[in-house]
Amino acid sequence: MPMSHRLTRSVVSVALAAASCVAVAATSPAGTSSSGPAAGAVTHAAPEPRVLVKTSMGSFVIELFPDKAPKTVANFLEYVHAGFYDGTVFQRVIKGYLIQGGLFDRQLQPKPTRPPIAIEANNGLSNLRGTVAAARAADPNSETSQFFINLVDNPRLDFISDQSGATWGYTVFGKVVQGMRVVDAIGSLPTGPQGPFTADVPRPLPVIEGVTVLPQGAALPRAPGAAPATALPAHPGG
Repeated sequence: MPMSHRLTRSVVSVALAAASCVAVAATSPAGTSSSGPAAGAVTHAAPEPRVLVKTSMGSFVIELFPDKAPKTVANFLEYVHAGFYDGTVFQRVIKGYLIQGGLFDRQLQPKPTRPPIAIEANNGLSNLRGTVAAARAADPNSETSQFFINLVDNPRLDFISDQSGATWGYTVFGKVVQGMRVVDAIGSLPTGPQGPFTADVPRPLPVIEGVTVLPQGAALPRAPGAAPATALPAHPGG
């Protein structure tokens, strides 16, 4: 399970949230005007927001779940809009388990973060392969900027109960919808001790060069010559 951050194997994290509104079909009484859809019309929810994560090893796209983890998604997007992730690294890699990053710079020094947010792990989502979750310390309500990506199905990281930090699990707030091969490549790097960490630091350090929000409806970016990515299941566990 991701460990507490004490400058040794930290899982302090972030997540963010943005409440997503689902439009509801409206009908107007006869003889009255309405600015909403015509009677009987059906409107659809806006597509889930997506972000492009550019790293020194390639790019991947994360789809966010503001309906399932609104506070976590909003928090994550605050860091994205502030450019916080630019120059941070994936400092923790455990093969066959997860990759984690979003707090430490190239010198493995932590960047100052926003105040932690309340955990939202009890949202019905499971830590399945390709999902993105907020890292944290032993205190369930200690999520800040760090996140991890599951390389395999990790149901042991799911919410069990609110009795303790050990049973709260970790908040899933998104999933990788393109570029999972890049994530897997990061997850296959050799690791060892480095800086303040006693183990699990990948070599070379994968650097997050930038995270940007993709325009709604925009086609997913694709690396030249790359084959189309295999889509992962939508809303895992939901």
